[in-house]
Amino acid sequence: MKTNHKLRLQAVMLVLCMVSMLLFPGNREDISAKGIDFLILGVYEKSLEVGDEFCISAVASNRNKITFRSSNSKVASVSTYGQIIAKKPGEAKITVKAGKAQARCRIIVKKTRIDVKQKNISMDNGDIFQLKAVVSTGHALTYKSSKKSIASVDEKGLVTAKKPGEATITISVDGTSEICKIKVRETRVKLDRTKVTLYRKGEITLSVLTNSKTEPKWKSNKSSVATVDNKGNVTAVKHGTATITVTVDGIRATCEIMVKQPKVSFEQSELSLKQGEKICLKAKVSSDNEPMYSSSNTTVATVDEEGNIYACGRGKAYIYANEDGIKAKVIIHVK
Repeated sequence: MKTNHKLRLQAVMLVLCMVSMLLFPGNREDISAKGIDFLILGVYEKSLEVGDEFCISAVASNRNKITFRSSNSKVASVSTYGQIIAKKPGEAKITVKAGKAQARCRIIVKKTRIDVKQKNISMDNGDIFQLKAVVSTGHALTYKSSKKSIASVDEKGLVTAKKPGEATITISVDGTSEICKIKVRETRVKLDRTKVTLYRKGEITLSVLTNSKTEPKWKSNKSSVATVDNKGNVTAVKHGTATITVTVDGIRATCEIMVKQPKVSFEQSELSLKQGEKICLKAKVSSDNEPMYSSSNTTVATVDEEGNIYACGRGKAYIYANEDGIKAKVIIHVK
């Protein structure tokens, strides 16, 4: 209502000025000398966004210098030429003077609006998430994490989950801010097997089930019994028991590996051979591994790695088949 009243008053003054110019022809100094000073602004109220610029126009009835002053330069500043810059949300009045005449323009700097699409996000460790936010001014946003060790954020709003916990991402622009709460879930770790039985040289691949993107770490407590590589591939080395442990984000899961001894046997327990005779006598091994063969007396009988026995001289010898500590024997008599 006050603004409308001012507009009507200024319109009346303008009419009076025009009438005066008709009744008293001459220049502006003549009008001012007769006490009719007036000042007209292009606008008397203006809404701006932070960072906007606007030039206020003013017409005076005299030739006095037109000056501009802001009531709150932290909200809106004004130059000597009437150039207004919106600095932060709030209101300011720009007072324009020319001699005894003056007028005011109300500047309203609107609060910048930030529209965050998702304000509560749950993530697993190692996940990345792109924050999406729309700002009314189109100005660049800044991002900050309250706990970088839990969830970090880069200058483009890309969030990376670092470890279980909670963090708050603050999104700011033009003195306005919004938040997004990040929850990094606890890591869950489980192996697809908890107990495995193998023979020597046996292999198996363990699979880890986890919600984390962190690379698992594998370890055997007895590498002399069973080894494991960084992919979870387990190899049995010799009989015994070993524990394979996988660790993700400090959370562990285990699998017991039992390497059992095989059964080793010959079909015959005793053989008679003639000197110079050759025979192949393979041992049966339940693990399907090839045994190691040896002779107790190589002057009587020898044996190669494939179980081929050669009768060399008269006498008695024991031929052994050994696999992972288990032995079987056959007695050889050479005539």
